[in-house]
Amino acid sequence: MQMTRRAALAGLLAAPGLAPGRGQAQGAPGAGAEWPNRPIRLVIPYPPGGPTDLLGRVVAQRLTAALPQPVVAENRAGAGGSIGAEQVARAAPDGHTLLANASAHVILPHMLRLPFDAVADFAPITCIAAVPLILVVTPGLPVRNVAELVALAKAKPGQLSYASSSNGGAPHLAGEMFKLLAGVDLAHVPYRGSGQALPDLVAGNVQVMFDSLASSAALVREGRLKALAVTTERRIAGFPELPTVAEAGVPGYAITTWYGLWAPARTPAPILERVQRAVAAGVRQPEAAERFASMGAEPVAQEPAAFAAFATAEYDRYGRLVREANIRAD
Repeated sequence: MQMTRRAALAGLLAAPGLAPGRGQAQGAPGAGAEWPNRPIRLVIPYPPGGPTDLLGRVVAQRLTAALPQPVVAENRAGAGGSIGAEQVARAAPDGHTLLANASAHVILPHMLRLPFDAVADFAPITCIAAVPLILVVTPGLPVRNVAELVALAKAKPGQLSYASSSNGGAPHLAGEMFKLLAGVDLAHVPYRGSGQALPDLVAGNVQVMFDSLASSAALVREGRLKALAVTTERRIAGFPELPTVAEAGVPGYAITTWYGLWAPARTPAPILERVQRAVAAGVRQPEAAERFASMGAEPVAQEPAAFAAFATAEYDRYGRLVREANIRAD
């Protein structure tokens, strides 16, 4: 692959900005006394233990504290998050069913035929948080940095494998972009969430992973995984000693993941605004802020219109990337 093509592909990953919300959405002051009149389901379309689950449960706790009915987190895993997403798409648009999903929500539709429209069938509420990805390897892999990983992968084409939390998620695309820009051949092994992938990575059954900082940080600090770099444009406060992938020898590389909150399409705007205000206020609470920080998550919680524009831009950007790089679901 020519370097000019690699640079063009890297440019596709220049993400639109995620500005933190003001936390005071304008418009209708509330959804009315009739909502919520029963517990609210927050569907998390991945198994327990991964970053979507961890962040989603923090949001569920904060919403429960702010609303007159409890918000119950419910894991509905499978098919890269599409099983749980479909349940929400088909739910009544009355504000009693919500979806917490990763940026895979706007990536997967470009790779698979889904039984719902990821844009038209959902009402965006807010981006919960942006979380860096971290390049980690199994401790026994004889590499100390990105350059050595690239050299090893080139010496053993197709013999090293990288895990991802699902087909079509940002970690999957992070691995594919690494292959393209570094000029290496790694085998993709998708799992049903980070919580299932990480034990195999620790054990050495797979060798490499681009994982959310939220789920890998503790394993790195415990020495059970080896961290080589972060995938963001700049170094991060949680691991200031780690270089970015770009500065470690893969120019132009940058990608992150984010987590959003959606309702079924046609959910009344006052409900969306009330949920967004509760999330924005909740993530500023000391307990939630500390929890987010421990996962390397930067709270965003912008208003529904801003999140809708951002999610649509991300949908278009990742669509171009999947087509240009010919990325396929395994």
